Amino acid sequence: MAKVVIDANVIISAAFGGKPLEAVVQAFGNHEIYFSLRIEQELQEVFLKLSKKLTKEQISFIQEEFQRMLSFAKRISIPTRLVLSRDAKDDHYLSLCKEVRADFLITGDKDWLSLSQENLKKNGISSLIVSPQEFLEKIS
Repeated sequence: MAKVVIDANVIISAAFGGKPLEAVVQAFGNHEIYFSLRIEQELQEVFLKLSKKLTKEQISFIQEEFQRMLSFAKRISIPTRLVLSRDAKDDHYLSLCKEVRADFLITGDKDWLSLSQENLKKNGISSLIVSPQEFLEKIS
């Protein structure tokens, strides 16, 4: 069972199907998922933005499914903060990966996907940063 951190954008993309949905279902179904209060808040902010594009019923359904998913995940406090990327939000995910010793960070963020494994390891992060498609390939 792998330890997995999932980028909020992948979780939102999962609501629309495709590889993100497959990766999220596989991750929640077969692995340990970790998140933080800050990631939960980020998702809530995205839901607010989506409310302008989707119906109330669609938003309600997505939020209910999101809450159900989070009930299976482990919420972690992050006492240390790394500074490795251009975006502080990205650093939060990397700090979470370090804190829980995550095996995978699933993302579509090109900045993260371009980080060298050597630089991550030098900063105490052993996580593989993968796209939803790569995650599915690695766990199969």
